[in-house]
Amino acid sequence: MEQSVEYLNDMALFVEVVKAKGFRGAGEVLGIPNSTISRRIAALEKSIGLRLLHRTTRKIELTEAGQIYFERCKRIIDEARLAHEQLGGMLAQPTGVLRASLPVDFAQTYLAPLIAEFAQHYPGITFDLDLTPRRVDLVSEPYDVAIRMGELADSQLIARQLALLTPKLYASPGYLAQHGEPADPASLAQHSCLGLVKSSTWTLLDGEQGVPIAVSSRFAINSVGLMRRMATLDMGIILLPDEIVADDVAAGRLQRILPQWHGKPTPVYALTETRLVPAKTQRFIEFLRERLAAPG
Repeated sequence: MEQSVEYLNDMALFVEVVKAKGFRGAGEVLGIPNSTISRRIAALEKSIGLRLLHRTTRKIELTEAGQIYFERCKRIIDEARLAHEQLGGMLAQPTGVLRASLPVDFAQTYLAPLIAEFAQHYPGITFDLDLTPRRVDLVSEPYDVAIRMGELADSQLIARQLALLTPKLYASPGYLAQHGEPADPASLAQHSCLGLVKSSTWTLLDGEQGVPIAVSSRFAINSVGLMRRMATLDMGIILLPDEIVADDVAAGRLQRILPQWHGKPTPVYALTETRLVPAKTQRFIEFLRERLAAPG
């Protein structure tokens, strides 16, 4: 029995070494000397009979056997941790650090008050929130969940749809005073339309009917927040969900145009590396799904 517990502990150590990309990083997380971790991983390799890691002076890399072993071990350790949490009553009051990757502009403009509300409900949870445009690697990086907008490219992750956000057309009163309000979707071709690239095609829908409209702009902007801000400064028309522009609409900085038309709904997903998520992550996903799906 004692040997089995030690074996599981070494498996957990191995998982932490891989996630931290080295013995030093794992040692800092676990509070264990590098030498102790190195010795225990070496003993694990000896007991298995296979080399799991390639070691260099700067980094470690998984061998082919190590990659397979890591994927299996991570699931075993996750299941053991979840069983421990459930037996300890943590589902009733989750605790621990919730590490989440969030889309920059959506988090700042819409998710922030929801996260604050969630934090008030669960005072035992602390937060490590990373706002970044890059696609984090949920397998090798220490994130519990990633919130993403748009169609998904990675089919290996577990995706839970939280909501569908419908983009609509908005412009500032100043822009409309200078350039007039478009009478129909085709008129957008004569207007400055702020998007991710200087020229693109917006597909607008009226019920089931979709109309592709070629639009152009002086600006190519890779930030939704800046795109929205430029629209309030009379620089053009934007196609964004209500949830992103709500503050500007309420303040009168933007107003909706062509109200019968809208863009293709954009899905919002919560992504996890496994279905075996701890209580803190499960509650966070459920909370966002409930709030994002609620009207208003």
